Amino acid sequence: MPHDRDLSPLDDCLDDVADGYLVDADASDSNQRYLSGFDAPDAFVTLYLPAGDDGGTDSDADAGVHLLVSSLEYGRAKKQSGAASVSRLVDYDYRERVGEHGSITGRARTIATFLADHSAGSVLVPADFPLGVADRLRDAGVAVAVDESDVVTGVRATKTPEEIDHIREAQRANEAAMAAAERLVREATVGDDDRLHHDDAVLTSERVKEEIELTLLRHGCGLDETIVACGTDAADPHDRGSGPLRAGEAIIVDIFPRSKETKYHADMTRTFVKGEPTAELRRRFDVTDEARRAALDAIEPGVTGEAVNDVVCDVYEEAGYPTLRSDPETEVGFIHSTGHGVGLDVHERPRVSPDGEELKPGHVITIEPGLYDPSVGGVRIEDLVVVTDDGYENLTEYPIEFEG
Repeated sequence: MPHDRDLSPLDDCLDDVADGYLVDADASDSNQRYLSGFDAPDAFVTLYLPAGDDGGTDSDADAGVHLLVSSLEYGRAKKQSGAASVSRLVDYDYRERVGEHGSITGRARTIATFLADHSAGSVLVPADFPLGVADRLRDAGVAVAVDESDVVTGVRATKTPEEIDHIREAQRANEAAMAAAERLVREATVGDDDRLHHDDAVLTSERVKEEIELTLLRHGCGLDETIVACGTDAADPHDRGSGPLRAGEAIIVDIFPRSKETKYHADMTRTFVKGEPTAELRRRFDVTDEARRAALDAIEPGVTGEAVNDVVCDVYEEAGYPTLRSDPETEVGFIHSTGHGVGLDVHERPRVSPDGEELKPGHVITIEPGLYDPSVGGVRIEDLVVVTDDGYENLTEYPIEFEG
């Protein structure tokens, strides 16, 4: 859990609305992970209480994060979470309540008693809070309101120096994996059928993905899937890619690992070609790199994600390529937004898109322009940057080289 995070937006959101903020989820929910500072595979309860009388607490001594966990997780939660207090389900007769009232009502009544112990008669909950538990909490006299502003996700968008270090570390692992992928392509030979070969076997998307995943594991990171897409596969931005890689065709490699220790992500894309690309493919690569550099030049505190996205569209449209801005129905050209936030989720706020909000110091975002056309293939180049007080820092050190 970041030690110097600013939760004042959450305090402001709770002011005159609710006594506390309540989450009931496992730690795969990034808001749960962020608020609780705890990683557990089963659902547990987090209650955040702001300081001061307006927070509805008896005193500032009850302010902070309070956890309700199973006995299995109790000892670890006390050591690892940094919560103001950690309680056990068994202390609230959880099994007896579930046995008498069923799993949903029994859990809700347990949580209601836990809330009462912390003088929290009203709570704000995220939009994906379990509906059944929310209804039964209301039946038990707890006022439950939905946080339509998604305030915790907004808080998470501004990273602390500690979080930025976590992302930077994941990015170093990412770059080691990218180097392993590029090495396979560069070392490959070209067969008579234009298919790439490595170690006397056809080099496939699956083989490169395997090398990426093994490298990430050696660097303390993992991911369920990555993108190694060649030729027409690369013309679909989210096609994972499959089958043989071929000479003269663009190969998009997009890697977005997650640190196994910190749970923070990185994200990076490079496009390679083995052999001689067509003149059009080369032009698309050069224009995409120009769009990337123009977007980076536009980044500073106060600029909106929308404005940065517009800069990319300007470059592409001036070069004669369609964008979703120039043609909302286009299926070729620049057919996605410029970027997104990265943190505990690989896609989070802020957005660098037509509806992108103001960028602030501490925002970690991707810049990933791309061009796509099944008749040509796809090209995408992606860097990961953090907005600073006077511009940005590029967390990506990996070179940009097209031909190998």
